[in-house]
Amino acid sequence: MTTSEQIRVLCVRSGVSLSELARRINQTPQNFNAKLKRNTITQDEMNRIAEVLGAKYEQYFVLANGDQVK
Repeated sequence: MTTSEQIRVLCVRSGVSLSELARRINQTPQNFNAKLKRNTITQDEMNRIAEVLGAKYEQYFVLANGDQVK
């Protein structure tokens, strides 16, 4: 699942439209939609999205020995 798809699912499950999410993260709906189409959402934006929707966002690698690279 791409980042854009994850955001769309998150919005549906949170009951928030993409336009409303864009406004909550201080972006225009047009700009945010363009980023979703290009799949160019930054790590900082993902953290902000999680914050405004009351979710937790984690992104990291787990090595074979169990170590995590965050």
